[in-house]
Amino acid sequence: MATSPILRPSPAAFPRRRTRPKQTSLTLFPTAARHGTRESPSEASAPTPVPDRRTKPAQELVGIARLAASSPCADAKRGTEYFLLPVRSILNRCDSERVPFHWTVNPYRGCEFGCRYCYARYTHEYMELDGGEFESKIYIKQDAGAMVERDLVTKKIWGEHIAIGTATDPYQPAEREFGATRAILVKMAEREGLRLEITTKSNQVVRDIDLLRRISERSSLTINISITTMRARLARLLEPRAPRPDLRMDAVRQLRAAGIAAGVFAMPILPGLTDREEDLDAVARGARDADAQWFGGNALFLMPSSLKEFLPFLEQKFPKLLRRYQEWYGRGGYAPEVYRKEITERVRKLRAKYGLGSLAEIRAPRELQPPQLALGLAAAPEATT
Repeated sequence: MATSPILRPSPAAFPRRRTRPKQTSLTLFPTAARHGTRESPSEASAPTPVPDRRTKPAQELVGIARLAASSPCADAKRGTEYFLLPVRSILNRCDSERVPFHWTVNPYRGCEFGCRYCYARYTHEYMELDGGEFESKIYIKQDAGAMVERDLVTKKIWGEHIAIGTATDPYQPAEREFGATRAILVKMAEREGLRLEITTKSNQVVRDIDLLRRISERSSLTINISITTMRARLARLLEPRAPRPDLRMDAVRQLRAAGIAAGVFAMPILPGLTDREEDLDAVARGARDADAQWFGGNALFLMPSSLKEFLPFLEQKFPKLLRRYQEWYGRGGYAPEVYRKEITERVRKLRAKYGLGSLAEIRAPRELQPPQLALGLAAAPEATT
């Protein structure tokens, strides 16, 4: 990838078919691994390597891949390179029927947290990069504030659900220096009638509490804090550069104390690693104690590019689980349906136990008046008789 000499962005740019027997219960891991398991690697083979497409000549690159190849390097530290990526839009339309939102915002491409299981690694392949570089090559969307300001005016987004952080974390370490997320939120705080949802693994979100409070006064805002496990050592293995679980839970507490709608996502729930009853109970109990308004959790989903990274990790750290993951995820991204259903039921029972709601309930929007109508009503003269 062609890069320019180290260049700091200006403050104006960033204001800172194998048949398997029918499963009948959750006891699908008879020797479920505990944190710290060390055994010799199994003989199960790794997935077929993906060809390195970065050897394609630059003149053959198109779209986002060409933009990424020409993006200047803004910084390099902690073994990570940061690039300034020119984009045409910050708001991206999402037409999938499998998600509850219509628009997505991802201020960054790539995520330095380096979660071993991250499903979004495949997004780097759109730039002709390997999914393994997802945490070492971070692309910051240039002029994020100005771009979203234009999008909010030109796109028909009033009252539609906008999800921030669907593929990459908006409060990853790059946010401290580049501030793309804050630049976007500053512009959103100037408008009303938006429906915003932010998902993050970082306690850095509390830095923006004042800004988030202003947004929530004029628009609908919910914040999901993702906490896969309360076991700090296991979390460090699974999510190497993400803040500790207790710091994330404290962020929930601070958000709620500020009157901001916030809840906990135990997502993803990893089979044999974070799915034990006592582990999920600890997360749900912590959510209750932090005054979270909702609690949710879904079983792990693995795209092929993520599987390629995750299986070697399992082989090294949790070899007892390797073969089972290959059987479950080797021919599809989902765990068996019976397992997913039982996880859903387990989460439902935990919500009932600790008096927590579901995000679907919280998402039920309050009536929001179109800004144009509100302006018209305010300007209308008082009726006379």
